[in-house]
Amino acid sequence: MDRRDANDLESEVGLGCDDEKVEKMERNGSSSLSERSAGGLREPLLLSRSRMNNTSQIAMVGANVCPIESLDYEIIENDLFKQDWRSRNKVQIFQYVFLKWTLALLIGLSTGVVGFFNNLAVENIAGFKLLLTNNLMLKEKYYGAFAAYAGSNMVLAIAAAALCAYIAPAAAGSGIPEVKAYLNGVDAYSMLAPRTLFVKIFGSIFGVAAGFVVGKEGPMVHTGSCIANLLGQGGSRKYHLTWKWLRYFKNDRDRRDLITCGAAAGVAAAFRAPVGGVLFALEEAASWWRSALLWRTFFTTAVVAVVLRSLIEVCRSGKCGLFGQGGLIMFDVNSAVPKYSTPDLLAIMLLGIIGGIFGSLYNYFVDKVLRTYSIINERGPGFKILLVMTISFLTSCCSYGLPWLARCTPCPIGLEEECPTIGRAGNYKNFQCPPGQYNDLASLLLNTNDDVIRNLFSSGNEEEFHLSTLFIFFVAIYCLGIITYGIAIPSGLFIPVILAGASYGRLIGTLIVSISDLDVGLFAILGAASFLGGTMRMTVSLCVILLELTNDLLMLPLVMLVLLISKTVADCFNNGVYDQIVKMKGLPYLEAHAQPYMRHLVARDVVSGPLISFSGVEKVGTILHALRITNHNGFPVIDEPPFSDAPELCGLVLRSHLLVLLKGKKFTKRRVLSGSEILSKFHASDFAKPGSGKGLKLEDLDVKEEEWELYVDLHPITNTSPYTVVETMSLAKAAVLFRELGLRHMCVVPKTPARPPIVGILTRHDFMPEHILGLYPHINPHK
Repeated sequence: MDRRDANDLESEVGLGCDDEKVEKMERNGSSSLSERSAGGLREPLLLSRSRMNNTSQIAMVGANVCPIESLDYEIIENDLFKQDWRSRNKVQIFQYVFLKWTLALLIGLSTGVVGFFNNLAVENIAGFKLLLTNNLMLKEKYYGAFAAYAGSNMVLAIAAAALCAYIAPAAAGSGIPEVKAYLNGVDAYSMLAPRTLFVKIFGSIFGVAAGFVVGKEGPMVHTGSCIANLLGQGGSRKYHLTWKWLRYFKNDRDRRDLITCGAAAGVAAAFRAPVGGVLFALEEAASWWRSALLWRTFFTTAVVAVVLRSLIEVCRSGKCGLFGQGGLIMFDVNSAVPKYSTPDLLAIMLLGIIGGIFGSLYNYFVDKVLRTYSIINERGPGFKILLVMTISFLTSCCSYGLPWLARCTPCPIGLEEECPTIGRAGNYKNFQCPPGQYNDLASLLLNTNDDVIRNLFSSGNEEEFHLSTLFIFFVAIYCLGIITYGIAIPSGLFIPVILAGASYGRLIGTLIVSISDLDVGLFAILGAASFLGGTMRMTVSLCVILLELTNDLLMLPLVMLVLLISKTVADCFNNGVYDQIVKMKGLPYLEAHAQPYMRHLVARDVVSGPLISFSGVEKVGTILHALRITNHNGFPVIDEPPFSDAPELCGLVLRSHLLVLLKGKKFTKRRVLSGSEILSKFHASDFAKPGSGKGLKLEDLDVKEEEWELYVDLHPITNTSPYTVVETMSLAKAAVLFRELGLRHMCVVPKTPARPPIVGILTRHDFMPEHILGLYPHINPHK
């Protein structure tokens, strides 16, 4: 994974962040050296307002501290790129459009296949484990059954933890917060790397099959995004994959669109909900949206749906081993017709309130547990694996031990399916019960997550699960879900939340079954919806996902009602779980709305300094010196006489472009314009953003000492139309503009003439509360 030039104002720290501890570096802000004399550097422009941004530009990704970088979503308008645009003919434009749709197709195909493979692997591995345990139970070898069950879980857990701890720490967790931050403009080392994809797939399989209270659905979003990132790299020189057409995608803007498609495809593959996937990307993941992107994500999720449908048809012929009907949880699991009365609506409103309260509490405890686990995980891979082993043994004890508290229940009369269930799938687990009876708690705890959801959502038999069973199961899943999320395995939150919500939903449905017109299975679905709304704070996407999965449009009004209530109640206490995790990890996420206190400040109040700028034709030695003493990624270019009548802002030049220009050594002995020679020597693709692999570093330059006194023309690579704001613009307005345009640098210009042409540069970290409140501690952040 290439380490892109450390963010605008963001400090580049260390050579890697796999297991190295990275200390906080002092931030140089949007500062830059400004005016120079012929022999050296002159006084900084902002000397009178010299101020450093000392907020951290590092974050915790996979329990490792990593440098944070911003992404260049802005279109660079310099002479070189304009020449490339003008030279493109209709064939090349067709190539670009065709390849973008082709990549969307490949993302859908790949994500669909990976989603199916994940289900196939989990169902077969977990099925074999449960079948072995069940056979030993039938022989009354109870201690041997526990040893086989707990031992299998331990081996699978260690495998998942070892992959995360030693190969790709960034693969731990669900990955949705990281994808959300990436689409907001934040990048961190190894977040979407190929090795992260590998560990995400196999770590998720092992973790879910190990019986942890986690889901494979959440990590599928990260998996789809990693697949999109891999396909959209624009080729790789390292592996000799440099197809000419792929050069069009060597920029963050196109990669962002593809990764948005990948995130939508991940949801579609996890839940067989193509429209829900599109809405998830729109509501939760993406920070910027366009109508063209809507079409492309819809096409991608449609491809996923077709792939899954085709592969599941193959499985229905019995060619997938223990996979049975194809997993993929809730599809067509409830055949009841929703008919409801006033008492039902009151009960549903109660479900929404309960979901909001439980959801906010869940988020609170998850945050506390994550902070505790980060202290353990940062001590090294061995401690990560030890923590996973501890949680695995505790989960195995609960799953195997709690069913002994439940009493045996006689099998219902007139069932079409076998009771008690002999084997893996089914609602009626025998456990320790005599023939003709089943253990309802074992049916919930000693089963795969998908089968448990099917059992809870099933309709018809209101007395299948006792009230005590549903209560015990809810408490167990609620607590295990909290303590499991945060260990070093890929783990999703969707399934634990659905399981807990469905259990208390069915519990309430069972309590009021005598006065209710709704089936208990429908109450379970509404309970799951309420808990999802209370934890994740999504409404439209969750509503559509649940409707697509249950294949019951008549549930629409009830699901909408319960989601709205649960989200409203939960918002009174804290933020959504993914927003909390983004903040806890230290990822500098820009919210859609500015904070209230920003209205009391203007842009110049938070500009960091001193400012480093270059002349339009600059000395090679001055550029090298500035690149060495700073880690900035954007430098203002100021034209001075004789190239202009007075000092004026020419534009902004990127660090990566400067390195390529210096590498080409197109220098002149005199301070003259040489843009035509540079345009003839370089092509726009030379300045394209590198993919996974080593990008050009300052250490790679071989500039001799005598070349330091030569000059280089910066005009051809200078973005002559950077986004600028006047220094008196309110900080709140500047923050909204910065986010909506997807910027990395925002130039602040003076309001009055006869002053230097630029006041400073605002970047992502200048809008962070830590920086602003550090400068103005007297400000009340809530006003």
